[in-house]
Amino acid sequence: MIPYTRKILSNGLVVAVNRDRASKLAAVNLLYRVGARNENPARTGFAHLFEHLMFRGTRTVPNFDLPVQMASGDNNAFTNNDYTDFYITLPKDNLETALWLESDRMEGLDITPEKLETEKRVVIEEFRQRYLNQPYGDQTMLLRALAYRTHPYRWATIGLTPDHIARATLADVEAFYRRYYHPSNAILSISADLDEERMLDLAEKWFGGLADTPTPAAPIPQEPPQTEARREEVERDVPATTVSVAYHMCARTEPDFQTADLISDLLAGGDSGRLYTHLVKERNLLSSVNAYVSGDVDPGLFVFTGQLLPGTTPEAAEAAFREEIEALQRDAATEYEIEKVKNKFEANTLFGELNVMNKAMNLGFYEMLGDPGLINREVDLYRAVTPDAIRSFCGRILRPENSSTLIYRAKK
Repeated sequence: MIPYTRKILSNGLVVAVNRDRASKLAAVNLLYRVGARNENPARTGFAHLFEHLMFRGTRTVPNFDLPVQMASGDNNAFTNNDYTDFYITLPKDNLETALWLESDRMEGLDITPEKLETEKRVVIEEFRQRYLNQPYGDQTMLLRALAYRTHPYRWATIGLTPDHIARATLADVEAFYRRYYHPSNAILSISADLDEERMLDLAEKWFGGLADTPTPAAPIPQEPPQTEARREEVERDVPATTVSVAYHMCARTEPDFQTADLISDLLAGGDSGRLYTHLVKERNLLSSVNAYVSGDVDPGLFVFTGQLLPGTTPEAAEAAFREEIEALQRDAATEYEIEKVKNKFEANTLFGELNVMNKAMNLGFYEMLGDPGLINREVDLYRAVTPDAIRSFCGRILRPENSSTLIYRAKK
């Protein structure tokens, strides 16, 4: 169990704190409820671009990293389709350094034309190197675009095209900052060996005086149910052909999620997973294989993906995936298999909670989901998954008419 105390400041900032008596470090996590899903389809990549800009200094602190380093700390950030997350780890005696820096850049970011142009070049180069000029780089982008027609999950965090970033103006970026970077759109979570009331007081000290500028949230267009199978083939200069099959599934907070995640581990939980055992070791159809859930806030995807060995056709790989799904639907899994996956999840969760930053991040994440208590219930929800739930999920979700198949063919 991770004990925590939660408070909402008068300006709307949500604060969650945890006392970790085993750590000499303090972890400060600041989550903003803005990700790629909040972008205009004609202006994608802004959330990720803005993550970069947040490290370019404020009117008070020109170099964000320097005070962190002087306080013997470490800091970084990431953006995904649902949110943007900034985190700092440092000795607990220097906790206020982190709070000062985060509160300062929440309202005082110094965005200049020169800084914007520099970061635009960095992000555009990242787009080219990671997604356009790397083998299999655009595979997940193509799969998203195939599976989603309406929801903004149809583009990756990096955006739809580098042109959207190239055309970003200073006015665009300043408007994005005002809309999403303010107290009531953020969650501050802290884990440290300090009294919880003391941490709440420090949060009030550094953030309580910040003005809030709320903007009504724009509705996110929801994806309609898929009623027929989709298929796309592309040819690329890659070493081997891959096949990916995506199925629409539930949102992160719905009861089916733990069942879906458990099934993905049954299928692809290491070398003992069913897919590797059957399709790589026994049948020699694939050189590598995986199954995973996207874990998105809104309804996400359950994905199968495999790299074909010479002599294996895409149709044979698709048929093999279908056989594994039907086997689970027919016989679920053995008690031993299910218990092994549950034990692994519980062990990973418990070991993860030993890390002070994981605690702070998870407090922010579950608060963002709207259910902070889920941080202490998730293991029990996995433990409650039954063979009947596994069979039901496979029958309802892993249906051919709910599938989007991408054949990523190697050039001959």
